[in-house]
Amino acid sequence: MKRLLLPALLMPGHAWAQGWGNVAKEAEEKGFSWTDPLWPSFWMAWTPVTFVLFCGIFGAIAIIAVLEITKYRDGIERVGVLGLTTTLGDRLFITLLGTAYIFLAWLGLMGQPLWAPLGLSMAWGVFCFWKV
Repeated sequence: MKRLLLPALLMPGHAWAQGWGNVAKEAEEKGFSWTDPLWPSFWMAWTPVTFVLFCGIFGAIAIIAVLEITKYRDGIERVGVLGLTTTLGDRLFITLLGTAYIFLAWLGLMGQPLWAPLGLSMAWGVFCFWKV
């Protein structure tokens, strides 16, 4: 019994030194961040922005696939302003490629904010599906 008394008397001070006094304290909440990874231990840093971007791209591909399968079985081929014979998928690809170039050129020449290239990219997308 005497052997257990000595460690019991030393225990609270030792436990306090290791930080056991902070156990009952609540963790400090930090707010939402657009740049923090969604899954920290995952192989790719999926931020909310990249997740929304890829969901949008795959959603557009899915919509075009459904349209090609159901409504436009033969595809909507046409020769547009650029002189190319394109289908819906081709126009989506040209839109995405042009959007990437618009954003990269804007970042290289002007910097941030990116609201203006977003508007330009939307206008480019409308132009591609309407005239290309």
